[in-house]
Amino acid sequence: MRPLPRRMGALLVLTAALAGTGLLACKKKPEDTATQHQEQIFTATPSGERSQDGGTEAPVFTNLTVQSKGTTTVLELQGATWRITAPLSARADKWTADNLIRQLQSAKFKSTVKEAPTAEDLKAYGLEPPVFSVTAQAYLPDATGGGRDEPGRQRTVTLHGGLENPFDGSLYVRREGDPRVYAADGSVRYALDKDLYALREKEFLGLEEPSLKTLSVTAKSGAYTLEKEPDKTWRFTKPSSLRADAAKIKRMLQSLREQRALAFPADSAEERSRLGLDKPLVDALFSPTTGEPVRVRISRAEAQGTAKVYALHEQGTEAILAEVPEAAATVLIPGVQELRDKTVLSFRKEDVKRLTLLVGPEAPPLTLENTASNTGPLDGWRMVSPQTGKAKTWKVASLLNLLGTLKASAMGEASPKKWASYGITSTSRGAVLLDANNRELARLSIGSEVPGQNGLVYARGSGDEVLEVEQARLAEWPSRPEDVLEGAPAAKGEDAGKESPQP
Repeated sequence: MRPLPRRMGALLVLTAALAGTGLLACKKKPEDTATQHQEQIFTATPSGERSQDGGTEAPVFTNLTVQSKGTTTVLELQGATWRITAPLSARADKWTADNLIRQLQSAKFKSTVKEAPTAEDLKAYGLEPPVFSVTAQAYLPDATGGGRDEPGRQRTVTLHGGLENPFDGSLYVRREGDPRVYAADGSVRYALDKDLYALREKEFLGLEEPSLKTLSVTAKSGAYTLEKEPDKTWRFTKPSSLRADAAKIKRMLQSLREQRALAFPADSAEERSRLGLDKPLVDALFSPTTGEPVRVRISRAEAQGTAKVYALHEQGTEAILAEVPEAAATVLIPGVQELRDKTVLSFRKEDVKRLTLLVGPEAPPLTLENTASNTGPLDGWRMVSPQTGKAKTWKVASLLNLLGTLKASAMGEASPKKWASYGITSTSRGAVLLDANNRELARLSIGSEVPGQNGLVYARGSGDEVLEVEQARLAEWPSRPEDVLEGAPAAKGEDAGKESPQP
């Protein structure tokens, strides 16, 4: 017999050694010897039972009691919203509550691990005492969806969760009133094993931009008040009347909503004072269209040598004290200049029926009218002076777009006594926009170059302050009828690549 190769011999020796230590022995999971089945964790009706009044068998959960990590949290369905009612009153985290309910509605036992476990077995499975417990109360709706208070429709289950099976990550569970120990999917623990913090709503603002009508902010950097106009735009009423940038206001409020609570300190007058909330960095009052105002105070305080940010949310009799991310301290204080609307002109394009282009003191204005019977088509625009004829569709569209989107790079003096010092006079370049009744919608005046600011010129728009705008945006401002008239010779390269936009 030929001797085995050296490597093969070494492999056989290693295999024998592993077998001797039991590492290659076939170990069975506890479930391999258990009864396999797919019974639901929450059984609303006994097997074979059917509703006699046309009602649904799907249970509607109304109360949840969750014991986890040393806390007992009680949740109650109030209307369509889950609220925590013990050990305190607070909004419940919607996603967490919904996920918990989904698991109770759909989760099934994978198998029966022990039919008649002993006290020692229960300890080994982590079920005596349990790692967590959930008691769920529900009712079976009748044909009209009612039946919440009918005793015969009530269903309750208490589920105890234990340790995790290291073989497959499944969870040992036990149902109150049932002696058996079951195995459930590991996702059951993820959904049900929740302490008070996990079950609480972390968003401390609780308001969305569309629901607000006013916002007042007081901070060391200054104070301001915003008010929503009937057309849903925002305007400063303090420190002065100014248009606000609605998009920036919306982003600011969304950013505040995204500042989630990191912890919930015990609330008391002494704790609020210790955290600096009696002299906050930011004190904001949100007034919704309906309901009570919401006051949010934000402070910064030292805790164990580290500066932390805290927020106090108050609405009516409800107050929430939370530790929040550092970014929350600055969300509401970007400054009036940052939040104000820098759009030069305020008008609706569909309202413009007459457009007068001021081309400077050396040439007559170019006057255009929209002769279309409806408000949509651009093809209705014609020049009426100093010449007559159909206007270039793309040129009118470009001008209206420019006038509607032109933004100031900077804001200057408010209500100056001498606009002429900025090169803005009655003969300056610009535009006048009128509606169908010849009422002025907006007016633009373009002034001289800003000293020391290459590429910027002064301008006056719908407000009464000096603006600085990019000169490049005005590079193709018309200076003669041919620049606007269809079929007229255009400036060199002007029409290259241009296409008429669709009306």
